[in-house]
Amino acid sequence: MISRGFGPALGRGLVLAAAAAAVWVMSRKQSGLAPRLIEWERVRRIATNVSARDRDSLLVAQDGLNERYARMVDRSGALIADYVGQPSPVGARSVHVFDRAAWIDANIANFELLFESIERINTQLHRNGTVGTRLLGEVNRLVLSGQMGVLMGFLARRVLGQYDLTLLGREPLTTGGRLYFVEPNIAGLQRRLGLDGSEFRLWISLHETTHAFEFEAHPWLRTHMNGLLTRYLDSVGADLLSSFGSSSGLVGFARRLGANLRQGGHMLEMLMSAEQRDVFRQLQALMCLVEGYSNHVMDAVGQHLLLSYGPMKRRFEERVRRRSATERLFARVTGLDLKLEQYALGERFVNEVVARRGIPFANRAWQSAWHLPTLDEVRAPERWIARIGR
Repeated sequence: MISRGFGPALGRGLVLAAAAAAVWVMSRKQSGLAPRLIEWERVRRIATNVSARDRDSLLVAQDGLNERYARMVDRSGALIADYVGQPSPVGARSVHVFDRAAWIDANIANFELLFESIERINTQLHRNGTVGTRLLGEVNRLVLSGQMGVLMGFLARRVLGQYDLTLLGREPLTTGGRLYFVEPNIAGLQRRLGLDGSEFRLWISLHETTHAFEFEAHPWLRTHMNGLLTRYLDSVGADLLSSFGSSSGLVGFARRLGANLRQGGHMLEMLMSAEQRDVFRQLQALMCLVEGYSNHVMDAVGQHLLLSYGPMKRRFEERVRRRSATERLFARVTGLDLKLEQYALGERFVNEVVARRGIPFANRAWQSAWHLPTLDEVRAPERWIARIGR
């Protein structure tokens, strides 16, 4: 519930922010420097504050945890290779056990790389704009930085493990990814769900190591994903220039929004062009496969390996189902609900393919971009089986 006096206080805050932004914009105009679209140090401060709002943030990684997780990754790699029938190139050389602040730092570095192309467009728009559009851009910067900080803080409180590809990074594409384990979250969830600590950590390690296997055993996959992301970001950049560079562009943008609303889809798609929607859905299908395959392997291996597998899986899934209304709304607005959909759709897809044709047939998905399922095929696995089985 909104407390009394919040509205007037917010109004005064916006006026002061606008005045400060105007002074700042004019000083930047004189210096010839364009403001960044997102202020990453502000993002870091907000994310760190948001992530530290419960007792789990006080749990710190103990000595020897890196080595412990590295051993679990090595063991997981061998178990995955045995199940899928393919040698695993995954090793423990790139395992990192993080607290929440370290996870935030690592991912901010990745987001900065991801936003570089959009920042270049922002700089061009700033130089060509009026004082009014620059002022609006400064307000947008404050809002976007705050939103990004809250989102990253929210994620930092929930993420357990991550396989980091550093997509769009500067290092060669042959460089392996990194495996992150956020120990405060793992330890906190293990305690709350009453799970066996060793088995829970091995279960998580199986999932994340499978991600490493997917990309490192099939190097073309990272190149393909980079290509999709580059194509999408280039299209978004061209959109920004055409839509906000002229009044006619804004009219076209409004017409597209109306057409997308009539067509339907996720709210994130409402502002996308036809090309962007196509790439977005290709990425969705790919991530469904990536997440679903990892879940399948984690469960297929885990149920024979872990004594507490059944109770652990039930409690973990119940935790997801019992999200609060606020969490569900937050997920919808930020697009995090798509991640949950990827898990569910992808797992159903892989489970059905394996049940019908076995894991060797499911492994055909990793042969080339042509073998990847479309989003329609993810939703109807029999279509993919019929196409690939020809």
